[in-house]
Amino acid sequence: MLRLRSSLLLCFLLWLCSCHAPDATITIRGSDTMVALGQKWAEIYMSKFPDETVQVNGGGSGTGIAALINRTADICQSSRPMKPKERQRIREKFGRDVIEIPVAKDGIVIYVNERNPIAKLSLSQLRQIYTGKIQNWKELGWEDQRIIVYGRENSSGTYEFFKKEVLKGDDFAAFVQTLPGTAAIVNAVSKDVYAIGYGGNAYSRGIRLMPISRTDTSAAIEANEITIAQGTYPISRNLYFYLAREPNPTIQRFLDWVLSAEAQSIVAAQGFFPVKGLVAQLDSARSTSSQFQ
Repeated sequence: MLRLRSSLLLCFLLWLCSCHAPDATITIRGSDTMVALGQKWAEIYMSKFPDETVQVNGGGSGTGIAALINRTADICQSSRPMKPKERQRIREKFGRDVIEIPVAKDGIVIYVNERNPIAKLSLSQLRQIYTGKIQNWKELGWEDQRIIVYGRENSSGTYEFFKKEVLKGDDFAAFVQTLPGTAAIVNAVSKDVYAIGYGGNAYSRGIRLMPISRTDTSAAIEANEITIAQGTYPISRNLYFYLAREPNPTIQRFLDWVLSAEAQSIVAAQGFFPVKGLVAQLDSARSTSSQFQ
């Protein structure tokens, strides 16, 4: 009888512990632009906390937001701000406002083939290219050749951001070719001298980045760590984590780490820009450098 009581007590204690143990698995879904960054964060975080698992999948910001609403993701990675109707769905389903956390900064850069000689484009010219009002490079001062235009699929946060900030809500022209990822756009532009595309700065290798001006007469701004961090580059944005519920201790520990100096240095290594202190660091570096000139 004593052995039976001991066994029952042990089973009860194990059940009690399982009821109160925090969920050690974090599920993240969303932005394809951010998926490599999220996976790198997960890889390093799990090496520091081997009892915890961080699963990261892409599919687009819209897919991640849907997963958050359907309770199949703990965190949504999004390369665009959540829309009012999406925030409302979170309020209706979870009884609270969504938690929005900027975790990195990015610039939407314009890719052209490295043989393209055009020095700059304005936001207005870019809008006319993507809405079909400008279809030939001759209209921009180059050869009499049709512009081959690439963009992202409509589940992409980059697509949504570009449509809102550059097209001002107008529709993309029917001939814009959509590809399933920014890396695919870079690859296509690098192989076609008359092509143009857009995407995150993290994928900008092997092609030329087109400087952009806010108006047809203002100076063009190159996309780099200073212009994007300061917001002077015309197409800069935040990258976000979204949560529908208060984080449990496991998720809170991961969030704190993502915003730490260690994790933000990974942001820079992945081709994005930290959310904290970058401008001050750059100013300090320039000041220190000037003292020795």
